[in-house]
Amino acid sequence: MLVDSPPPPAAISTEGAPRRRGALRAAGLLAATAVLLLVVAASLAIGAKQIPVGQVWHGLFHYSGSETDVVVRDVRVPRTLLGLLVGSALGLAGTVMQALTRNPLADPGLFGINAGAAAAVVSGISFLGVTSLTGYVWFAFLGAALVSVVVYALGGSRGATPVRLALAGTAVTAALNGYVFSVQLMDTAALDRMRFWTVGSLASANATVVTQVAPFVLVGIALALFLARPLNALALGDDQARALGSRLTTTRVLALAAVTLLCGAATAACGPVIFVGLMVPHVVRTFTGPDLRWVLPYAAVLSPVLLLGSDIAGRVVVRPSELQVGIVTALLGGPLFIHLVRRRRMAQL
Repeated sequence: MLVDSPPPPAAISTEGAPRRRGALRAAGLLAATAVLLLVVAASLAIGAKQIPVGQVWHGLFHYSGSETDVVVRDVRVPRTLLGLLVGSALGLAGTVMQALTRNPLADPGLFGINAGAAAAVVSGISFLGVTSLTGYVWFAFLGAALVSVVVYALGGSRGATPVRLALAGTAVTAALNGYVFSVQLMDTAALDRMRFWTVGSLASANATVVTQVAPFVLVGIALALFLARPLNALALGDDQARALGSRLTTTRVLALAAVTLLCGAATAACGPVIFVGLMVPHVVRTFTGPDLRWVLPYAAVLSPVLLLGSDIAGRVVVRPSELQVGIVTALLGGPLFIHLVRRRRMAQL
């Protein structure tokens, strides 16, 4: 009597491995979302004035105009929403830039976007008398968009390569930083007004700024997620990507557009916050692998965790004063960046 033999254990484990990995990644994304919700609640409750959770709930859903309700709804809600938008924008911008340039150390400053935003803002302050954060948003976004176009043109347009784009961005950044410093030295009013913005802060968040930057960030998020598959192909190299049917020029143009929307809007809203777009993709890839279909959603969720967590820490460590979020992310990201650079596996990313 013939008895069917069971399949080898190795075959069983190999066949089910992709499914198990997908389930683990999905579970991890849900856990990351839960952590983000907890950080959002902490951002609403923790600050110079400690507010119990019950009063936070009252301020959100039973607004009566009391002092606590005003702090929750008019101060901390816009600040938290801006932190969510800016965090997701910076994380996705960094991830897309690293994939586009195939450079694991790429960050939003590589293409000169931060420098372009700063140059536009200082020009508006010094030459046109712009004084409001609302004005900064539009100038910074325009500067970021123009610099992206210039860098793409200098990088070779349709013949652009990762190395050319990186070199063009570095050159433009150096030139624009020199311009910004020159204008600030000649105009003390511009220097005073730029000082707070260039640190990187969520403290001046309000409903108007959130409303203005949200459409750009949301379109940028959708575009970045849409590019996951083309960027996966691009990571294999230009020749291999062409063999798979990818349109390299279209992918690079759309990726630059996504970075401009995301990083330009984020920088416009709260200044150049560093290390978020550089660090989070590295952390995410340690448990998702290089597949951008998972890296991008994780980065969109965990980057606000880092940004809002840093903002909360800044409110607490020097209470009743406040340490701006850009300083906190620099203090946290600097040692981690050095550690990543020194790791031997960095060369394999």
